[in-house]
Amino acid sequence: MVTGNLLIVIFLLSLAALFFMILKLKVDPFISLIAVAFATALALGFPLADIPGVVAGGFGNTLVGVGILIGLGVIFGQFLGASGAIEKIAGAVLKLFGVKRSAAGLSLTGVAVSIPVFFDAAFVILSGLVRSLSRRTGISIVTFVTALGIGLIVSHSMIAPTPGPMVVAENTGSDLGLFIVYGLICAIPAALVGGYLYGTFIGKRIPGMVVKEEDFVQEEAAAYKKEISTGLSFFMLALPIVLILLNTVTQIWLEEGSTLSNILGFIGDKNVALFISVIVAIIVLKPYINVPYKNLYDEAIESAGMIILVTGAGGAFGAVINQSGIGDHLIATMQSWSIPVLVLAFIFAQILRASLGSATVALVTTSSIMGPMAVELGASPILLGLAICAGAIGLSLPNDSGFWVVNKFGGLTIPQTIQAWSLGGFIAGLTALAMVYILSLFSGILPGL
Repeated sequence: MVTGNLLIVIFLLSLAALFFMILKLKVDPFISLIAVAFATALALGFPLADIPGVVAGGFGNTLVGVGILIGLGVIFGQFLGASGAIEKIAGAVLKLFGVKRSAAGLSLTGVAVSIPVFFDAAFVILSGLVRSLSRRTGISIVTFVTALGIGLIVSHSMIAPTPGPMVVAENTGSDLGLFIVYGLICAIPAALVGGYLYGTFIGKRIPGMVVKEEDFVQEEAAAYKKEISTGLSFFMLALPIVLILLNTVTQIWLEEGSTLSNILGFIGDKNVALFISVIVAIIVLKPYINVPYKNLYDEAIESAGMIILVTGAGGAFGAVINQSGIGDHLIATMQSWSIPVLVLAFIFAQILRASLGSATVALVTTSSIMGPMAVELGASPILLGLAICAGAIGLSLPNDSGFWVVNKFGGLTIPQTIQAWSLGGFIAGLTALAMVYILSLFSGILPGL
């Protein structure tokens, strides 16, 4: 087995190889991650007989925590979108904030919607609001694109039960309920600063981007069986989060082993909570959905399949890194650096995010490597996980599919997309990291920190 600084050299070369395969050779991230995991294990001197088990074990252990959840989460999001609940939630939030602060409302709408719905789908669903709001308010479309996009990506990267943050919570050993609460505390200011405030700033500096009445074409409304109520829409959105939080409340307030504690703990398990939410959605939302259920299931399974593969493959690569001794050597090396561990976690995730174009891969890989080190590094697992999540928010570059979703559906040029979306995400990530440090001031006072 390789030891010493050569471990770091191989580690950096493995990252470079991963970047090269995905960015230059255009190899699928799943294939790239598995290939690099095998190659890294060989380069590190793993016994040949052990390598398949290490890679497969890392893949399987990662999906133990999030595999079912990803599949259920995608199905749940499909039902919310098909019923009109997503659009109803958006309209209610915008009505609450009014015209002048409509961009802030849209940003917070993005935060709420992206919890159960994946970024790409959520942006497509809500992008119609962008042109309509620009026409009605006279505010630049750039402002609304930034507000919506940043709100969505902040939630996508920081708030479980979205798959990426869920993996981070799992890999850092964080309490899921507390991770959700503190994730929300960090995400909301990040979305408002990077989405609303920066969006307002950059929107005023890009001229000619207000949608005029004569340029506006109202899209035909979706064909729902009947209109869903605002209350029911918010109830469905909150249901899985509230059920998951039951598990945390149980651990804090109820006696361990009691009948009520066991029942609520079972219901609050992340997989059970989301399964219950999907069953409720299937039954309750049926009167509002005018699409065959089979179509919804097929679309959800197709979307979830690759996400599950990439998530598991990221865990496989992380398992090779962890079992090689690179982690121990990095700990010893990092302890001599002057960079705080939370900043290091942020930078690591940020580099992977910008280079690979995937927030999920950045979250899975960074947390797989740094998560097991939390205690040895003297960091709170929750704070370390949130710093990783903050790093995955931006920079989004043209190697990211989300970049092109924002570019095409937002109606922006590539330079405008970089100014609005890429830089806005980076600012949101820095804001989230600042919030993590503010939370760290309350270590030992707030639960879990």
